[in-house]
This record gives sequence, C-alpha cells and structure tokens, in this order.
Amino acid sequence: MSLFDLSISEIHKRLANKELTANDLVEESFKRIAEVEKDVQAFLLIDEEGARKRAKVIDQDITVSEDLGILAGLPMGVKDNIVTEGIRTTCASRILANYEPIYSATAYKRMFAGQAIMIGKTNMDEFAMGSSTEHSAFHPTYNPWNLDYVPGGSSGGSAAAVAAREVYFALGSDTGGSIRQPAAFTGVVGLKPTYGLVSRFGLVAFASSLDQIGPITKNVEDAAYVLQTLAGYDEYDSTSANVPIPDYISPLTGEIKGLRIAVPKEYMGEGVDKAVKEKIDEAIKVFESLGAVFEEVSLPHTEYAVATYYILAPSEASSNLARYDGLRYGVRSDSAENLIEMYKKTRSEGFGPEVKRRIMLGTYALSSGYYDAYYLKAQKVRTLIKQDFEQIFAKYDLILGPTTPTTAFRIGEKISDPLQMYMNDILTVPVNLAGLPAISIPAGLVNGLPVGLQLIGKHFDEVTILRAAYAFEQHTDHHKLRPMVKRG
Repeated sequence: MSLFDLSISEIHKRLANKELTANDLVEESFKRIAEVEKDVQAFLLIDEEGARKRAKVIDQDITVSEDLGILAGLPMGVKDNIVTEGIRTTCASRILANYEPIYSATAYKRMFAGQAIMIGKTNMDEFAMGSSTEHSAFHPTYNPWNLDYVPGGSSGGSAAAVAAREVYFALGSDTGGSIRQPAAFTGVVGLKPTYGLVSRFGLVAFASSLDQIGPITKNVEDAAYVLQTLAGYDEYDSTSANVPIPDYISPLTGEIKGLRIAVPKEYMGEGVDKAVKEKIDEAIKVFESLGAVFEEVSLPHTEYAVATYYILAPSEASSNLARYDGLRYGVRSDSAENLIEMYKKTRSEGFGPEVKRRIMLGTYALSSGYYDAYYLKAQKVRTLIKQDFEQIFAKYDLILGPTTPTTAFRIGEKISDPLQMYMNDILTVPVNLAGLPAISIPAGLVNGLPVGLQLIGKHFDEVTILRAAYAFEQHTDHHKLRPMVKRG
C-alpha cells in the first residue's frame, strides 16, 4: 500500500512514533510526480529544492520536540493564485509570468505553521476564470480518471494532483464552484468554507465578495484536519469573520440520526443527467439508513443564479484586474511607444480570451446607463437567493444535491462555447452568492467518471457538513477508488 493511501491522522501517528520522516513523504511525492505528472500536468511549478529543505527542518524539529503540527511533513499543492513569498505566482496568466511576491498569503502561512510542505504551485484557469483548466495560459491539466477529459476548474490542477496522489492535499479557491466542481470531476473531497472563515489575504482577487480559499483532500477527515489549520480571523483581511473556531475533527463520529436534510427539486430537475440523479438517489438511501430525515423543497430563485453570478463576478473582476497595466508589476509590453499604448498592449498581450471576455462583460454591466439594469438588479436577485436559503435552513440542517449536472466532459468539448461552459456552474454558484459553506464528496462512478455529491450548510456550520459527509463516507467505498491515470 502506498503512503498516499493513508489518512492525515495515520501519517501523523507514524511521524510521532518515528516510523516515518517528512523526507520519506516528500520523496514519495516526487516519485509519484515522476510517474504521472507528464500525463496529468497538474503543476505549473515544482519546488524540489525548497520542499527537501523544508522536510529536513521538520525532521530536525521532530527529533527535538514532541509538539507536532497536525499537518506535519505532509506534501501539499497550492493553487497558483495564492501568493507565496519568493516563489513565482502567475495565476496561470502571461501577464504575471514573471511575478515573484514579496509576501505570503495568510492561508499559506497557516499551512507553514502547521508544518505542511509545499511541493509546488498547481495549474488553474487564468485568474480563476473557467470550469475546465483549459484556460490556463501555459497548458491544460488532464483528468487522472481519463486523460481525454477535463479535471474541472478553476482549481483543476489542485484537484488532479490530489486525485493522482501526487500530494496529500491541496489548497484551491472557490468563486462559483471552483473547488467543488473539480473535486466532483476527479473523485476527491472539496470543501468551500463559509465566506469569511478563511482569510483571503494573499489570494489574488477575481471577485472579492465571492472568493474563498478551501481544501481539496482524499477524504472527509483530511478536509477537517486542513480546515482546522486554515480557519480563523485575520486582521489583514477586512472581510474576515471574527468568530469562534470549533473542533472540526472530534464530531466525526459517523452518527447523524435525526439530521434534517432538504433536497431542492431544482437541483434534481431538467439539465441534470439521469445517471447522476440515480447516484444521488442512492446516496439519499444511505443517509436514510443512517437515520437522516429527508424532504423535497424548493429554492425558487435557483434558475437566476447563473445569470446573477455572470453579472456580479465579471463586474468585480473588471475592477480587480484594472491593476494589471504593466506599470507596477508583472509583464510589460516592450513594443509600446507611449504610456497609453503600453497599457493597451500589455493587457492585450497578457490576458487570455476568457479573461478579456469577462472584463468586457463586467465593464459593460457597470457602465453608465446599464448599472441599474444589470449590476443593481443582479444584487437584488442575489439577496433573494440568500433569502431562499435562509428559509430552508430555518427548518433543515443541510441541503443535498449533485455537485454538477454531469460528469466531466471531454477536453475541447465546451471551450468554444462559453455559455455551455458557464451552465456547468448552475448547482455551485448559488452557494457563493449566499456565502454559505458546502462540500463535494465522491458518490460513485458513471461510465468510469466520478460523480460528486454536494452538501450545503448554514453559515459557519462546517461541523454539520463534515459530520454528515464523514458518515456517508464511512458507509460507502467511493472515496477508496483510485484512478489509473490513463486514456479511454
């Protein structure tokens, strides 16, 4: 059995008992990367020297101290929009191809404090704009279950690296489903925390009112371990919530008797693949066998969620991305003859087509004469979507449904049809619009490709989400399935 089949808690025990070293874990990671990375292409940068130095330091700490961090020695991937001091952070964009940050994101610092070891920066859709990791400026990433298919996005590199067992866990970011959707496509666990629970300081902004960092792991218990380290107030983030951080690990008992779960009819309706529905129905039966109570409900404004998201997110992006002008940092066009031309050429040459598309959409929605008709109206609908959830959570503990309407699609299948690509987010974007926590866990295979089950919870109630997900996981074998990393 590979070391990568062990849970974080099992690894922690072996390190504490001196049965393993951090160096053993790092070398296992690089061995696996050498075997599969040429096919999966999950990484944009691999820091072998830095990882080995870090492992040596941690092994020395273990020798002299019994106080191990809960993530000690564990190789991790970090999405390339989370800044890392002195290590290139590109957001998978040509405009930041030479950018080396002078500080690190709070989330990364907390992983460092927990003694995790960064193996490298993972690939993504440029500036987190996409659902397939085909919009990376450097190369696509491939789904380890079938290399002819996408791994999802925008955190596709992080999800693929975990699914292919190149790292133990990875950090991703979720603006409209960018942790949960690739987790569903690659058969791993993806947790999107409540907005404000995890610091966004050092996360390169896409849409500031929606973005959230979270973990991608092999199983639910591992997600709880990573969240325990990630969560917490940060004075450097004005949107950080100063709330008590509970114990996420101890409640993982497998006991969920009496849990009230709502199944929105909109999440199981038109557009959701029949085979995916069948897997979700099977999951419901598992929960019922464990004593959970189900009822069908309605979230009536769900049909407007995608339209609302694709007005608000591009609007915020058009503002956030205005800073990339070649003047302060990043790549600068060397063929311009004056300042205005430098701005134009830098942005034209530096941004990819999807980023340009969203900048134009957002700028249009915010422009004079259209602000009230689009942006303001979208904000009002966002409030209605949030109120829909509040009404459901007044009676129920969780909401359950598929993470995505289909399994992974083929490389190139939707790249030329942006609207078709955007519709893939229909079941994930409502969560971000409402700022809620949600998790995607494996629910089986359809034609050899994973199906994701999504559990949505109340604000700051990650404990219930993790508890229910863990109970389901303990009574199924879906999380134990491993991809072969091959085509066809």
